[in-house]
Amino acid sequence: MDPHVSRRILIFDTTLRDGEQSPGCSMTVPEKLRMAHKLAELRVDILEAGFPIASDGDFEAVERISREVKGPVIAALARALREDIERAAKALEPAEKARIHTFIATSDIHLKYKLRKSRQQVLDEAVAAVELARRYVDDVEFSAEDATRTDWDYLEQVCKAAVAAGAKTINIPDTVGYSIPDEFAALVGRIVQALGPEVVVSVHCHNDLGLATANSLAAVQAGARQVECTINGIGERAGNCALEEIVMTLKVRRDRLPYETGIVTQQLFPASQLLASLISFGPQPNKAIVGANAFAHEAGIHQDGYLKERTTYEIMDPRDVGVPESRLVLGKHSGRHALRQRCKDLGFELTREEVDEVYRRFIALADRKKGVTNDEIVAIVREVIGAGVRSAQS
Repeated sequence: MDPHVSRRILIFDTTLRDGEQSPGCSMTVPEKLRMAHKLAELRVDILEAGFPIASDGDFEAVERISREVKGPVIAALARALREDIERAAKALEPAEKARIHTFIATSDIHLKYKLRKSRQQVLDEAVAAVELARRYVDDVEFSAEDATRTDWDYLEQVCKAAVAAGAKTINIPDTVGYSIPDEFAALVGRIVQALGPEVVVSVHCHNDLGLATANSLAAVQAGARQVECTINGIGERAGNCALEEIVMTLKVRRDRLPYETGIVTQQLFPASQLLASLISFGPQPNKAIVGANAFAHEAGIHQDGYLKERTTYEIMDPRDVGVPESRLVLGKHSGRHALRQRCKDLGFELTREEVDEVYRRFIALADRKKGVTNDEIVAIVREVIGAGVRSAQS
């Protein structure tokens, strides 16, 4: 690996594979294509387009994305099975840059209860899968499913064997969101050391304990150079590491995390909005970076500080992630400063006494409601000063 790009973190987006296979997130082929074009605008490095063996629709989606979407490496998932790998290779044929991403479980719990195979059998199948995939593409990624619950000595053995067979990227998934940051960093650091600088070590963290982004960041600090993630953090069960969170953490905290990505951050919010329109739900309102309340302020103390200097309560400029502007939400926690500013925005210049009376009536109304609309504020103002008598618009 070139030492000059060793601080560059590759963003592997799996919104259309891991994300799409979760409840409520299924997309049609045209919808996946629209999302893929947006991910290319976002400039993800690798776009995992689907799991071609899963269905004819998934195969068609991967094939069309491979044919029509330019820019990212297009990846397709395949179990360590001949039919999966051949199907993935066929779907990827039109791609300018193609990657086969093959995987097999390595934890004893998966070997015993799911695969019913020995460690040696799994090792042999991993090697055979990578060797077969290399016959079709130069770019092969191998994932040791449930890596964080795998014996570390055995995991290292499997990863080394996959590299010897031709894998250029080794992914360490926290498949069930079980790990914690210091533990995950130690594991990833060991694998990075074992594989050497020519191999890209990747991580794929699930959010079952709410630690997906924290674990991914810990892995980056330990030497991982690819992060697998999804828009809005969608994915199996509690979801995946959210792309927008990992990208903006690396951007905002470069003082402690001196890494960079190629992401066009102004496309983060538009990508989030597009995804929400294609699936059955959007991000929760308080979702970091892209939630409806991520740049909204209601508390009076916060609003006062924000109106004096944005950086008192915002560590990011909303425009940097594609959000048009911050919002002052007026409710029972709001203060006079924010209310006066809202009245001004609505066209009313008020005296101090008028502001005091409007504020008294506003708080009385806000105590009975979850929020106060602009129309209700205008009605209060007009009651206080007379119907439009002091309107700055008149």
